[in-house]
Amino acid sequence: MKRKVSVSFLSSKNKEEDLIKLGATDTDYIHVDVMDGKFVKNKNLPFKLLDRLSYTLQKRLDVHLMVNKPNKFIEEYATLNSEYITIHVELPKEVIDSSIELIKSYGIKCGLAIKPNTDINLLKDYLDRIDLILVMSVEPGSGGQEFISETPDRIAKIKELIGKKKIAINVDGGINDKTVKCLDKANIVVSGSYVVNSDSFMDAIKSLRW
Repeated sequence: MKRKVSVSFLSSKNKEEDLIKLGATDTDYIHVDVMDGKFVKNKNLPFKLLDRLSYTLQKRLDVHLMVNKPNKFIEEYATLNSEYITIHVELPKEVIDSSIELIKSYGIKCGLAIKPNTDINLLKDYLDRIDLILVMSVEPGSGGQEFISETPDRIAKIKELIGKKKIAINVDGGINDKTVKCLDKANIVVSGSYVVNSDSFMDAIKSLRW
């Protein structure tokens, strides 16, 4: 089975143009980085753009909420073509519990993201209720960062934690045709600047698959 690819447009110089171009590729998902300027220092709120393009952009969305209060954003992105909505495990437990329930109520798959330095054992309480773990291979909040080399070891430990549960592993940050070679345990990889700054989106996406 081929590894799936999710392309982020966070680093795009022309987001609308690049989204339309991505819609014509064979990428499995469009990765949507949502930032409130509080959970991370940067701000990125692309809902209005995606909503406006929703009738022409037929790709499923892989939504990553880097926000302190996810529920209002969940309600927005549930109206779009979202396959996954992912929140952060670093949030307070009551916020996570509420958000998981809300995501599931829309029939959307739920993900939990984890920062590079967060204890992976924090994931344990949620493994029976989530569909995906988003392993950050950079610090969340901005595009174009370098891949953290310890990520493959971290993924292996998370896989052990998951055991036989059907939870997909998604990896995000600094992924290109070289760094992807050490991510054989990932089900989905997110790539941003490597794709959207390339001469051929299709060729870049192809280089990220098995």
